[in-house]
Amino acid sequence: MNDPVTMRRKLRAELKRLRTASNLTQRTVAETLDWSPSKVIRIENGSVAVGVTDLHALLRLYGEQDAARIGELEEMARGSKRQPFASYKDLYPPETLRYFAYESSSERIRQFELAVVPALLQTEEYAKALLRGFELDASRIDQIWESRVERQELLERQDMPEMFFILDEAVVRRAVGGERVMRSLREHLLLLSERPGVTIQVLPFGSGAYKALTGPFVYLEFEAADDPDVLYLERPLGDSVFRDDEEVTGPYLETFYQLEKQASAPNALEAALA
Repeated sequence: MNDPVTMRRKLRAELKRLRTASNLTQRTVAETLDWSPSKVIRIENGSVAVGVTDLHALLRLYGEQDAARIGELEEMARGSKRQPFASYKDLYPPETLRYFAYESSSERIRQFELAVVPALLQTEEYAKALLRGFELDASRIDQIWESRVERQELLERQDMPEMFFILDEAVVRRAVGGERVMRSLREHLLLLSERPGVTIQVLPFGSGAYKALTGPFVYLEFEAADDPDVLYLERPLGDSVFRDDEEVTGPYLETFYQLEKQASAPNALEAALA
């Protein structure tokens, strides 16, 4: 277990479990340790890494005395402070980098898109034409594409996650970059769909209105049984949302299953793209 995101997720889950078992509220922990309540909240929701010194303070408060277990948690704390995709910290907000890290450590990716092809499936021509539409300068476009190439390495890994993509028909009909770029993109999508573990479906205009028209989402699942699923909602103004509480994530998973039934069959992608 050497992935920093996985370590942080496991560490925060264990710290939350220990606090709950100690019958302590987040506010009580903060007051006892002379911390701000937001610090405890951010540690437990994974938005910040916890240092070894702070970890020891929490474990003493929670009454954890098992030396072997304390050693495991220390290893998680040290490892979780490493920052994946750190070379892009000047390019993306922290929440986006956090999503990239979750994506790379997931076991299963389910993504629904309303307007654009998911970054993992984009060709260079399509991506750059899309980014030019956002009126970005050439150097920034090149940097963003470089980051997408790195993310797309996920498709080449032997232990790549299963990937399920559902695209509204508008995604493949919008002529980003012109017909030649879109023709090349469609060919690329067909090739990707032939890979084991990659499923791409198109939700036709004929489906009419449906629940997910409110916005795109990504649903990530992880290998460990005690690792909760993560829902990612990307917002245009940068205030992206992560949720891992089942009462929120569960309905999105059910929505994805419904969309799979309404979308083109996985083996009918060529006809859906025609």
